[in-house]
Amino acid sequence: MPTQGRDEIIDGPQPKHRQLRELLVALVVPGQAIPSERELMATYGVSRATVRKAIDGLVADGLLQRTQGLGTFAVRPRLETRLHLASFSQDMRRRGRNPSTLLLSLALAEPPKEAAAALGLGPGERAWRLVRVRLADNEPVAHEDGWYPADLLPGLDGQDIAGGSLYEILGTHYGLWVDHAEQTLWGEVADASLARQLAAPQNTPLLVFRRVSSAGGRPIEYVVSRYRGDRYQVHMDLGRDDLSPAEPTPRKDARELQ
Repeated sequence: MPTQGRDEIIDGPQPKHRQLRELLVALVVPGQAIPSERELMATYGVSRATVRKAIDGLVADGLLQRTQGLGTFAVRPRLETRLHLASFSQDMRRRGRNPSTLLLSLALAEPPKEAAAALGLGPGERAWRLVRVRLADNEPVAHEDGWYPADLLPGLDGQDIAGGSLYEILGTHYGLWVDHAEQTLWGEVADASLARQLAAPQNTPLLVFRRVSSAGGRPIEYVVSRYRGDRYQVHMDLGRDDLSPAEPTPRKDARELQ
């Protein structure tokens, strides 16, 4: 990362740590390490406390990430999605990213009660369990653990799951085009095992989506997807559909606009 001269940091109305922060934002390259604290102190003529305050602020804002034993790295901009019915592959292609899949396992098993109930399966009925890591431009973004009814999908383990879109396979080979889904979102942190699979630090924040997808009114997918919160964000366009013309428009409190 190139650096500016130490005369860039001056005494004035703007605190030195804010000046250093702005310089770092302008100079960092996503995926690359920033200079060490000692290098920044020498380059800009500031104290260690100033350097740490600037870096801590950028870490808190998600622009930098500390990796133990390796250093502090600039974070790539988060992928943003609008909530809509699409596969991961379709979603990534729309934003100009190359999707790929690391297939961890695909086997027949008896699903847990919640998955079985969502798929309309009775006791003892089996389903395909598909576990995979989803990548965008070869970077791990999400871990998926999904269940799919075995009776509807004979020979699923013979399909090219790793090389293609599962939704396209369901539609093309089985005539099951996903046309409806219900989805729930919550937050977690990555444990040691999941962090390794996502190439992320332990306790990385995760966005967790539980989706039940249907084709022609028949549930065919129960999947829990855990997305890296430092690489993925969700955009939602919200409106009220119960606001009648006679009802006054709610006034926004000034605190909501800050």
